[in-house]
Amino acid sequence: MIAANFRASCVSRSKAEWYSKMSIVIEEADETLFWIELLEKLYPKNTEDLVSIKTESQELVKIFSKARGKLGSK
Repeated sequence: MIAANFRASCVSRSKAEWYSKMSIVIEEADETLFWIELLEKLYPKNTEDLVSIKTESQELVKIFSKARGKLGSK
């Protein structure tokens, strides 16, 4: 859902709509990170496979948050 919501933000009709859609993107990315962290706790022996995915998810949350923050600060 992250990609679909991001794509929707790209065709927003206003800055307010873009900000709202980007908030959904961040929420979805953070939820993905939550599920990865839960998998780490449930299956601690298999965390090697999750390291790169978790790192990428954290980076996406930061990137989208920073992009949203730039509009919010204007």
